[in-house]
Amino acid sequence: MRRGAKIGIITGVSVVVLAGGGYGAYSLVGGSGDSSSSAKKPRTVVAEPPSADQAANGAKDFLAAWAAGDVAKAASLTDDPAAATTALTAFRDQVKPSALTLAPAGPATPQAFASATGTPTPAAKPSAGASASATPSATGTPGATDSPSASATPAPAGVLMGFKARAEFAGTSRVWDYNGFLSVVKMSDDTPAVHWAPTVIHPHLSGNETIATQQVFAPPSTVVDRNGKPLSGASLTPALISTLQDNAHKLLPPDPNKDQDAGSAVVISDPAGKTAADKLFTIVEPKPGKPFKVTIDNAIQAAAEKAMTDLGGKSGSIVAIEPSTGQVLAFANAPANGQNRAFAGLLAPGSTMKIVTSTALLEAGVNPDTVVACPEKSSNPVAIPNDFPGAFPNNTLQQDFMVSCNTAFINQGLTSLKPETLSATAKDVYGIGLEWKTGLPNADGKVPPTPGSKDEQAMNYIGQGKVQMNPLAIASITATVQSGAFKQPILVAGLPQQTAARQISPDVAGKLRAMMNATATGGTAKDVMAGITDNAGAKTGSAEVAGASTTNSWFTAFRGNIAVAAEVQGGGHGVDAAGPAVASLLKAFGNR
Repeated sequence: MRRGAKIGIITGVSVVVLAGGGYGAYSLVGGSGDSSSSAKKPRTVVAEPPSADQAANGAKDFLAAWAAGDVAKAASLTDDPAAATTALTAFRDQVKPSALTLAPAGPATPQAFASATGTPTPAAKPSAGASASATPSATGTPGATDSPSASATPAPAGVLMGFKARAEFAGTSRVWDYNGFLSVVKMSDDTPAVHWAPTVIHPHLSGNETIATQQVFAPPSTVVDRNGKPLSGASLTPALISTLQDNAHKLLPPDPNKDQDAGSAVVISDPAGKTAADKLFTIVEPKPGKPFKVTIDNAIQAAAEKAMTDLGGKSGSIVAIEPSTGQVLAFANAPANGQNRAFAGLLAPGSTMKIVTSTALLEAGVNPDTVVACPEKSSNPVAIPNDFPGAFPNNTLQQDFMVSCNTAFINQGLTSLKPETLSATAKDVYGIGLEWKTGLPNADGKVPPTPGSKDEQAMNYIGQGKVQMNPLAIASITATVQSGAFKQPILVAGLPQQTAARQISPDVAGKLRAMMNATATGGTAKDVMAGITDNAGAKTGSAEVAGASTTNSWFTAFRGNIAVAAEVQGGGHGVDAAGPAVASLLKAFGNR
C-alpha cells in the first residue's frame, strides 16, 4: 500500500503535552455515557457531511481522548467503536508510548493523505468541505469501502482532517513526530464521529497489519556464505537478503548474546510475512551488526548464476540443496532481478513428478522389474499419447522411468493407486504442502487429490494437470530420495524445519536411486550426465503449457551430497535447457 512513503517531521508545534501517567487501562463504555441511551435508536452514519465546525470539534474531541489514554471515550467518538477499541488498545499496549500528544491541524487534502499512505492521488478533486474521495477507508485508500459492492454503496461523505502526532518513550529523549489523518462523518443524531480506519493510527497501517515496538537489529557488517566468505551472486538481491535477515531474526531460537545487540523501533508488520516490515521510528539504536552467515556456497552459487546467464535471455531458475541437511547451497533466477521464481514460482513440473509417482507405485507393490507396458496411448477417457512413436509392451517400470513413458505411468497409476494416494505420498513422504519457512517467501508445491476424475488423475501422474511445483520443491524431492529422509530446505542454519509424516523406506529409496542412476547412465539424461555417474541419478521433464508452442524444460539430479533442479520457460525437452544448467552445478560441486 505505502512502502516508501515519507512522513513529515514536525518541529516547533505548540501542543499540550499529556503525561504518560494518564496512559493507563480504561474500561470500555458505550455511546455517550447517557443512561437513557438504550432507549435511543442506534447511531448511524448519514450521507450528509458534517459542517466545518462539527468536523473540527469531532477531530479535536477524539484526539484529546486518545492522547489522554481514554480508549473507551475515544472509541465512542468513532463510527465503529468496537474496531476502534481493539486498535487503540493494541496501539497503547504494543507501541507503549510513555506520553502521547495529538494536535489538530485542520482540514487536509486527499493529495496529502495519498502521499502519506503511498496510494494514488484521487483523480477527481473533492468539493470544498467534504467528499467521499476524502474519506480514508479501512484499507487506507480514500473513498474505498470494505464492501465488495463499493460502486453501488459509496463511502459516507466526510471531511478529511489532519493532525500532528508526537510519541515519547521511557528511557530515551527521542520523540517520534508524524503527520496523521482522519475523516469526520456525520451521524444520525446530528453529531460528528471519526470514520474508523487503521490509517487513523498511522497512515501506513492497513487492516491486515500490526503496529508495535519490536526488537530491531543493525544490518550485518557483511553477509557471508557457509564458508565465511563475502556472499556474492546477482540473484541474491539486496531486497532478498534483507528479507532473509528479517525472517531469520524472527524464526531462529532466542539468542541471549544477540539480544544484547538489539535496539527497538516502532514497526508495522504483516503477520503472514508476505510483505517486508516497515520500520517507522527507531527508539533505541541497535549495536553494529555482526556477519550474517547463510547456507549458500559461493562456488555453487557462481555456477548457478552462470547457468542462468547461459540461457540466452530465456526465463528460468535453479536450486541446489544439500540432502543431508536440507540447506540450500545455491539458487539463481533469470532474470536475476525479477521474481524469485526458484522459490515462489509455481509451474507444472512435467515428468520430474514421476519420482513421486514412482514412489507411490513402489509402495503399492510394483517393482522396478515389474512389466508395465508402454502403449502408444493411455487408457483414461481422454487418451494421452506418448512423446515418442511406437508401443513397448514388455517394458519394465524402470525402463518406463528411463525413457519417461507417460502412458505406462498413467495406466499403472490408475490401476494401482487410489485417487488421493499421489497427494498423500507427496505430503507425507516429501513434505509437499507443508508450510516451509525457508527464510524467504516461498510457494508450497501443490498436488491436489483428484477424486472422481480419471483424466485429472492421469495428468497428475505425469506432472501436468493441477500439479504445480518450483525448483525448490523438485530439488527437495530429489534430495529426499538421495538421503532417504525429508529435510525441509533452509537458507540459514538453525531455522526450524518441518518434518514429514513418515520417512521413505530404505528399500523404496534404494530402488528410486537405482532408477534415477539408470536414467543418468542409459536413459533420457545420458548425454547431459556424461561424466557425472559417481553416486548420481537424474530425471528429465518437459511440461506443456496452454497457449505455448514450446514446452517448459525441467531437469533434476543428484550427485553425492547435492541435489539440483531447474526449469526453463519455453526451453523444450528436459535435456535441451534445464539439463545442461543442472549438470554445470553438479560438475562445480565435484570440482570444488
